[in-house]
Amino acid sequence: MDVEEFVRRRVDQGLDRAAITAALQRHIMEIKGVDQPYAEAFAKAVVTEVEQTCGLQGDLFTFAPAGVTMGEFGVGSRGSGDFFAHRQLARIIGSTSASVGVDEMDDAGAVTADGKYIICTVDGMHSRLSDFPFLAGFHVTRATLRDVYVMGARPVALFSDIHVADDGDVAKIFDYTAGITSVGEAMDVPLVTGSTLRIGGDMVLGSRMTGCVGAVGVAEHLTARKATAPGDLLLMTEGAGGGTIATAALYSGFPEVVEETINLNFLQASEAMIRSPVLQSVHAMTDVTNGGLRGDVYEIAETAGCRIVVDGDKTKDLVEPHVRGMLDALQIDYLGVSLDALLIIAPPEAAPEISRVIRNAGVRIAEIGHVEKGPASSVLMIDGKEHGFDPMFRESAYTPLKKVVDRPGRDVEEMQEAVRQAATAAMEKKERVLGRLLKPSAP
Repeated sequence: MDVEEFVRRRVDQGLDRAAITAALQRHIMEIKGVDQPYAEAFAKAVVTEVEQTCGLQGDLFTFAPAGVTMGEFGVGSRGSGDFFAHRQLARIIGSTSASVGVDEMDDAGAVTADGKYIICTVDGMHSRLSDFPFLAGFHVTRATLRDVYVMGARPVALFSDIHVADDGDVAKIFDYTAGITSVGEAMDVPLVTGSTLRIGGDMVLGSRMTGCVGAVGVAEHLTARKATAPGDLLLMTEGAGGGTIATAALYSGFPEVVEETINLNFLQASEAMIRSPVLQSVHAMTDVTNGGLRGDVYEIAETAGCRIVVDGDKTKDLVEPHVRGMLDALQIDYLGVSLDALLIIAPPEAAPEISRVIRNAGVRIAEIGHVEKGPASSVLMIDGKEHGFDPMFRESAYTPLKKVVDRPGRDVEEMQEAVRQAATAAMEKKERVLGRLLKPSAP
């Protein structure tokens, strides 16, 4: 519970100070289990702090609201709404000297240094794994290492960030770190730095945990999405999922499926590719995560300006059987959910050697599609017939709650325009502040 927001909402409703303080005091006593005098003093202090910051004006204290919430727009839900928001971030960041920048919607960014590519990426832990810190740390670490590997790089360092709300047990940060280092030590990638904070400091009650893990890698040959070319083949490994599949299993009554997600198959297959000369023939690689195969293929087609055709009859067998059984039982579209499979895009002549390298690493792989000339688009072939393969507004609803909130909302184009305008306002603010920062000093 965010007590600052609790107060701000009631201030906006026109409630008086005494009523707000009394209402907040009751919640503090209920959640924290403290006595009345402490809860009252706590509530009064929160109200005072909110009052001190109400009504401030200017670039440093206000922002232009979009009038669209994160949930309404599907931000973080790995669908078309999320992708649209990310492209607005790219507008704000603008043109940079990066070899692979955020505008390319790739798995990681790249810059050059001393003749090599330095790869940097960061992934947030799955929000629903707050009560399972080890799983949260394990899966987010595997995810960030995947993002380095698919850029054709070998990871050299990990960094972490963890935030636990005020009432959370300190042991969460230890279990989370154990999850991180289990993967890091297994792949010989050290955790070298990080940050540990409380969510919202004193202002958030409860035990919710969130955080991220990032990685840095070094490469000589990039396998970014923009290199995808007509004539290429799509090869995909078997996927058993990570944080998303573990979450679906935990909250839908399939805890035994979580065990299937605890593996290093993707990382070991990627390591084998990095060590093999065949990597030089690979055009692009990605992990099947962002809205599932639907989302990743769509984004690759957009970035590379190609038409990508996926053979749906060949993809289902590449979902780990226990995971596939759960998804089928829960009626979750496996093409719209993160499978954590490795997708490799390469010329036909390189496909046999790529497959040999992956299979020698103990991982299944198969050809699932190809790239054609044409307008940027993605197509799914089933029984010889073409079907649209665009991402959904949100990824497949994979928990009971997500099935509830995954409902038609406001007009999408209306929300997009509001979000675009908010991004434009942020860009304009950036330019105003930059103008002030870079203004020549008076003699």
